[in-house]
This record gives sequence, C-alpha cells and structure tokens, in this order.
Amino acid sequence: MFKHLLKLIWNKKKQNFLLISEILFSFMVIFAVFTFGIYCWDNYKQPMGMEYENVLAVNFTNPVKTTNADSLRLFYETVKRNLKSLPEVDEVSYASVNIPFSESTINNSMDINGKNIRQINEFSGEDSYPGVVNLKMAEGRWYNKQDGLPGTRNMVINRALKEKAFGDVPVVGKFLGDPAKPSERFKIIGVIENIKFNGDYQSPALAIYKRMDTAGYKWVSNMLIKVRPSADAAFESRLYKTLANSLNNANVEIEHLANKRISINKMTLVPMIILSIVAGFLIINVALGLFGVLWYNINKRRGEIGLRRALGATGNGVSSQIVWEAMILATFSMIIGSFFAVQFPLLNVFDLPAMVYIIALLASVLFIYALVLVCSLYPGRQAAAIYPAVALHEE
Repeated sequence: MFKHLLKLIWNKKKQNFLLISEILFSFMVIFAVFTFGIYCWDNYKQPMGMEYENVLAVNFTNPVKTTNADSLRLFYETVKRNLKSLPEVDEVSYASVNIPFSESTINNSMDINGKNIRQINEFSGEDSYPGVVNLKMAEGRWYNKQDGLPGTRNMVINRALKEKAFGDVPVVGKFLGDPAKPSERFKIIGVIENIKFNGDYQSPALAIYKRMDTAGYKWVSNMLIKVRPSADAAFESRLYKTLANSLNNANVEIEHLANKRISINKMTLVPMIILSIVAGFLIINVALGLFGVLWYNINKRRGEIGLRRALGATGNGVSSQIVWEAMILATFSMIIGSFFAVQFPLLNVFDLPAMVYIIALLASVLFIYALVLVCSLYPGRQAAAIYPAVALHEE
C-alpha cells in the first residue's frame, strides 16, 4: 500500500513539492512558537524568589556635589533615617541601578572554580536589602557590619551561579576569582535563591550580590522601600515631600515594583503574541492550501477513484488513501524540518535547556499531523462518496 502511495506522490512530484515546502515552513514557525511558549511557561512556573508587592522603587539624581566618602555616607544615612521615621515604612535599602524589573543590567565575567563564566549580573545592596524584598537564603548568610571591615572581601551569589560553577555541593567558604590574583578574590559567605529580576517569563540569570560600601554612595541613584499594606496615595504624597526635602535639587521618581513587573512582562509577551499571530495566519493559509489541493486532486482523479470503486475498493479504503497521501507528504516535510530543529539543542542555540527544544519539537510534529488529518478528512469522505458508474460515465 505504501509503495503504491509513494508512486502516486512521485508522479505528481512538482505539485507535491510545493505542498511539502509549505508544510515545512509552517512546521518551523510552529516549532519557534512552541519553543518560545514552552520556555516562558517553564519559567513562569518557577518561584519569583522575592516579594515585590508593597515595595516602592525610587530613582533620583545625585544631589551631592562632594566626593568625600564620609560626607556622602552621613548624607545618605540621614535621608534613610528620615524615610524610616514615616510610620508606613518598614525598611529601606539603597541599591544599584539594576533593581528588579528595571531593564537595566550590569554584567561581568569572572574566573570561578577554574571556569571563566560570562554574563554574570552584578547587583549591589545594603545590609537591609533582604528585608526589603524578602530574599531567601539557600545557604550561608547575607552581609552584616562585620563585612565592612578593611580587608574583608566577601560575596553572596545566587543558586544559578553556584550550580553552574560548583554543581550541587556546599560552597560557603569557597572563593570566586582567579587564584593568581589574590586582590580580586572573594570569599563566598552566602547563596540566595534565584530571583527572576527580568520578570515572570525569563529564567533566573547568573548573579553576584555585592555589599554597598561607603565608596558606592558616590554613584547611588536608586533605593527600594518596603511599605505596609495600608500605604495609600496620601502616603506616597508625604513620601515624595520627604524625599524632595531630603534630596535638595534632585529629580525624584517613585514607582511600584509590582507595576514595573507588569511592564517588563508585557515586553516579553509582545514578541510571542506577534509570532503567534503570524503563525496563526500561516496555519490558516496552509490549511486552506492543503484543503484546496486535495479537493482539486479528487476532482482530477474522479476516473481513477471510480475505477477503484468498480474493482471493489470500499469507500473507507478510498478515503484512507487520500488521508494517507496527505500524511506521507507531511511526514516528508517534518523529517526535513526535524533535521534543522535538532540542531538547536545540539548547538545550544539561544542557550535554552535542551528539554525545551525536545518538547517543542514533539508538540510541533503532533500539531502538524493533527492539522493535516483535519484538512484531509473531509476531502477523503467526498472521494469515498463518488459512485463508480457516475465517475466512469464522466470519463
């Protein structure tokens, strides 16, 4: 049976080549959509790793002209005390510009455990930073005042960096940096759970967390404020006045971390929505094209179908032939498409987990088969309804 079907397909190779190409292109687009979608869903299921509700992000221009470290420290500690005097404020921490959901990044590379690891996100925060966003320690501890002593070079990393550099072993007490450069070495004192600081749909990236010291106040322009659930618009007005009075001649902007999360999530979803719309139009075109080609073939082959019925072929047999021809064409397309698709996990394209590509590939194969089956069932039933006498009379 399959040999006969292959012969029929070969006899119409020019027409079938266009159909195979169309299905192949659709398969690759569907594979891209499923890959992106599965990747986002897999990330969405992972815990956020922090609390963003009731957290305000404040951006301000540095109003202090002096570069004296002690003067800067005194100034910013005064600002912090003024904020914590407000009854609705629970905790305050200055932070580097790349606060969660800010779309700002500070990347670095580092030699760790004999590996040169790139694209490490570098964050800075005060000792109070974990209390603002409720960081979860997976191992060790966060910074305290003892870490600010001269000659102390400690570091906190996240779980993703730990697993990439050291694997699943305890790392507190181990070192970051090149052993040949002692002045650039850091001792690991803690590991925090991964934070999805790029939104719900992005995977937790590699990260190190530095303690903001006196020298860091020269560049500080962001702070995070943990407020109580009762804080309302009236409180935000008082907060703004307090900041404006404390930070003389500074431009102040207050945002809700929850709103920043929504904004960055939209930026991730927009490309997926656009790709899905394009894929949807393409699927409709493929479905209509496949349906039209099969319908045209049935009308062109009425004599052949009538002769098969006259020789004893059943209606189900004729219908199955039409369906199997379409499924074989789809199989040829997906064999070619799968060859290209498997290159993505083999070459580690886009640095996504291999399982994401594998699941997307299987889902794409099932989707195309289902699409082709649906589009070929009705033409197959129409072919089965052809009466032998009528078809042969027309010939």
